Amino acid sequence: MGQLDWEGMGRDEQIEFLMDEYGEEIKRLIYTYVKDHPAAEDLTQEIFITIYLKLGSFAGKSSIRTWIYSVAINKCKDYLKSWHMRKITVQENIKELLKSSRRGPQDEVIEKLESEQLVDLVLKLAVPYREVILLYYYKHLSIKEVSEILGVSESTVKVRLHRGREKLRMPLEQMERGEVNG
Repeated sequence: MGQLDWEGMGRDEQIEFLMDEYGEEIKRLIYTYVKDHPAAEDLTQEIFITIYLKLGSFAGKSSIRTWIYSVAINKCKDYLKSWHMRKITVQENIKELLKSSRRGPQDEVIEKLESEQLVDLVLKLAVPYREVILLYYYKHLSIKEVSEILGVSESTVKVRLHRGREKLRMPLEQMERGEVNG
């Protein structure tokens, strides 16, 4: 995306453009945090309202995408701090997975279970490790972009990525050996 002519656009045009450009991407990012589609949709709306209200404060020190990601991640963190239903949602996802196991081929079920377990492992990481893994591996952002979004140094991002991978290593090796809890 090229540089926008912010002065030439009205605020309504700006937010409309940003929603078209980043709406789905932000909703997917939010879903990686909250793992609930209705909540992700509600948060996406809240985030774009916040962006609309704060457009005048965007200083251009980073890209607009980085700024929007920062707003979105901060909203997600606030939501997760106040949200005590996370374990229930994960349990519901596992129940849904088990229901599907009765309908599909066994290999497909095992693959889904392993995928769900990987997501669950990532979601169980402490927020500093979880967010760098989600942004780096799932959103394919560079270390520099992750650094800007989270407001930490690039070396901090690298350390958190390393430690996050280390925390995932043993459970992943157990999954590969077929030592699946269930």
